[in-house]
Amino acid sequence: EVQLQASGGGLVQPGGSLRLSCAASGFIFDDYDIGWFRQAPGKEREEVSCISSSGRRTYYTDSVKGRFTISRDNTKNTVYLQMNSLKPEDTAVYYCATRDDNYYSDFVPLCYGMDNWGKGTQVTVSS
Repeated sequence: EVQLQASGGGLVQPGGSLRLSCAASGFIFDDYDIGWFRQAPGKEREEVSCISSSGRRTYYTDSVKGRFTISRDNTKNTVYLQMNSLKPEDTAVYYCATRDDNYYSDFVPLCYGMDNWGKGTQVTVSS
């Protein structure tokens, strides 16, 4: 059974930091690309950041570039999202998701086709 669990969310003031974790089990972690997505009330889910199975390739949506950093530790079956300089517009439920890297070439956008989803963690940025 594929299981993903996002954690680390909470309430933080603008300019603050949080580190999200996504713990995975039930699949061969090293074979999967992993992404972070978020959904704010009234909005569609959007891509935030994704990382290739090896950790060699990363993607960031423009709004978080320079503030967020994605990383993974394949020995721990965990992916992280370090979020710095948080803004109110970062408020959302954050989800992690995966795709099998065997189905995609390097020319396919890294966040495309993520089809295994975990439960989200709430991030609220407010004064």
